[in-house]
Formats: sequence, structure tokens, C-alpha cells
Amino acid sequence: MNVRRLEDPAAFLEAASPLLLADEARHNLILGIAGTLRDHPSRFPEYALWLAEEGSATVGAALRTPPYKLVLARPREDSAVEALAAAIDDELPGVVAALPEVETFAAAWAAKTGAAPRRARAEGVFALERVRPVPAPAGRMREADATDRPLLIDWFTAFAEEALGEDATVEDPARFIDHRLTAADAGAVLWEDEGIVSLAAFGNPTPNGIRIGPVYTPPEYRRRGYASALVAELSERLLAKRRFCFLFTDLANPTANRIYEQIGYRRICEAAEIVFER
Repeated sequence: MNVRRLEDPAAFLEAASPLLLADEARHNLILGIAGTLRDHPSRFPEYALWLAEEGSATVGAALRTPPYKLVLARPREDSAVEALAAAIDDELPGVVAALPEVETFAAAWAAKTGAAPRRARAEGVFALERVRPVPAPAGRMREADATDRPLLIDWFTAFAEEALGEDATVEDPARFIDHRLTAADAGAVLWEDEGIVSLAAFGNPTPNGIRIGPVYTPPEYRRRGYASALVAELSERLLAKRRFCFLFTDLANPTANRIYEQIGYRRICEAAEIVFER
């Protein structure tokens, strides 16, 4: 088995698409990031792409956009994950992928480097094809624009601190928000009810879908249905042009998972963020 490191996101996608599109929902993160690298070359100043190949067939794939963790595809065979772990010589803060491949990689990486893997977060990968009606709270959804930039940066930072905690490896919040405000295939929406009360961003499109996130409501505005209504209306709008909407949830937050299921999202698989400690 051969592992190649690529420089061209388009070449990576061309080679990896048969593997990744066999389960587009499971692979929405790696597909979306690779597509963004191809379509928006300045989005991430650094990136790395790897393919595991058996003959002419791609049997494994991974990428990383520092400071984020490695993102891994489901392999055609476990040996592809082990080959990737053996070939990658970058320093890795961790790995994000569905089970069981994330654990296979973590074990191989620990054996190679001596790092201690620790599961920082259990996640659900959800997909939606049709929105179910949800109760409408007071207020309305609107598109975020440049005048909202300071608030969006503050709320993205608050989301990262609350949802990801000390294990967060996130980019400069301003860079994230600026892409959402300027890219044609990304954006952010707000719910207003005598002021802004909830945020939902979207981006990283795949061939047939797009990912929603983060979704954030400040504590003082929670339990009023704002986020449910916002995600439902945004999902409806996005589905007018795409087959799927995707999102990641924290499985330790049953309330959020229940809300998304009420909207019509169904869990595709369980994923995990694993950090490597020394």
C-alpha cells in the first residue's frame, strides 16, 4: 500500500471522491473542507492532504488545516488507516472521524509516537432531507452582514469556549467569520426578537449537501425555541438548492440532539474528537 501527500485539492478530490461519495453524509466534513480548499485557495493558509492507495484505487484519505485536528475518511480496509498513521510525519494535536476509524488511527498513532489518545468529545453526524415543521417563536430570521461582524466574532468565540472547552483547536475567529460573510457558498443567519438572540452559520458544501454550524444561542435566550426555528428555516432554504443538510452534534447534549431530530435530522453515525497528549 502506498501513501501519497498531495498539494492540489482538486487532484485529491478527483482521486478520493469514489471513496468519499460512497457515504457522503459520513464524509461531509472531509468533502466540505477539501472542496473549500479547491474553491477558495486563500481560505486556509496551510493544509495537508494524504491518500492511501492500493494499486490504482484510493482506499483511505485524510487532510488537515492547521490548527484543526486531522480529519479522516472511512477506509476500505483498516490497513489503510494504519498506513496513513505510519506515513504522516506532521505533529498532530488530534484526529476527528467517525467510529471505528477514529479509534483505529488513534491507536496506530499512539503506537508510533507514544502520545496518549484521549476522547475529548463524542459527536453525532446528522443529515436532513426534509424539514418537519416546528413551533414558531416570536421574531424572524435574517441574513447576517458586515455590520454584525463584531457580534459574530464574539459569539463564535463563546461557542468554541463553551462547546469545545480546553480541547478546542480553532482558527482565528475573525478569519472564520470573514469567510462566512464573503463567500458565495457560505454564510450566517440570525434570529431577531427585539434584538439578536441566536446564530447559525453554514458552509463547506459537498457535491449534494452543505453543513450547518456553529449554532449558538447565548444562555439568557435559551429554551425559547429560537435555535430550533432558526435551524429549521435555514435548513429549508438550503434544501431548496441541495439534497442534504448536515450538522455535527455533541452527544453529551441530549437537548440539542432532540431538537435536531424534531426538525427531521437523523443520526448517520457516531464520531469522536480525540486529542493526543504527551
